[in-house]
Amino acid sequence: MGFFDGLRGGRAAEFDSGSAASNAIELTRRHQQVSLTKQDAATGHLRVNLAWRMRTSDFDVTQRTSLFRHPFRALKPPEVLGHGQSMVNVDLDLGCLYELTDGTKGVVQPLGGYLGDVNAPPYIKLSGDDRFGSASGETMYVNLDHRDAIKRLLVFVYIYDRTPAFDRTHAIVTLYPSNGPRIEIGLDERHPQARSCAVVMIENVKGELVVRREVKFVYGFQGELDRLYGWGLTWGRGYKSKVEQ
Repeated sequence: MGFFDGLRGGRAAEFDSGSAASNAIELTRRHQQVSLTKQDAATGHLRVNLAWRMRTSDFDVTQRTSLFRHPFRALKPPEVLGHGQSMVNVDLDLGCLYELTDGTKGVVQPLGGYLGDVNAPPYIKLSGDDRFGSASGETMYVNLDHRDAIKRLLVFVYIYDRTPAFDRTHAIVTLYPSNGPRIEIGLDERHPQARSCAVVMIENVKGELVVRREVKFVYGFQGELDRLYGWGLTWGRGYKSKVEQ
């Protein structure tokens, strides 16, 4: 497997989280932030989910060929196909750089098995590692009942070994607060050479918990995101074992 950034130096339990509201808030360049505090959603478990699928353009050649034999297919809307291990080796990973109010800094990510803890610092727990883009994707939980201990959290996504670049996948990060609508951040910008993306910052601003869209693509890995946001951690080269889940 390839190598990627990991800090030098079991399976997650199930957690309760708020049910998804029927409506959603989409964070965009024009509408970049929302306050969880003002929505009365700064308590309980905040569920953060990463899901992805292949873009329909990846299958256009096959579709065009089939139109000669089945011309009426042109009248049907384009179908977004699911994907699995047999189709392409897709492995997007969800991670989170954290800084607590006591000065503690670190990372929660599948690489290196830094899965965190939801009931003790850093109050973030990654629920396993989805290697092939299943319907449920990857999920982490943030315990906002300990929000006073949290200074800032940077949720990021990075590409793992032999995965197509971001321009070949349609990825979305969704936040499910304990109250109110879900919050969606799409990674639809075309950056074919990018390997990592800072998606959203969750920050404690004078007691108010603010969610801010970032969507900044970089060509390196976690170490480059660290430098971009001034985290100041020490990074080495990390690997995934074949049995790590």
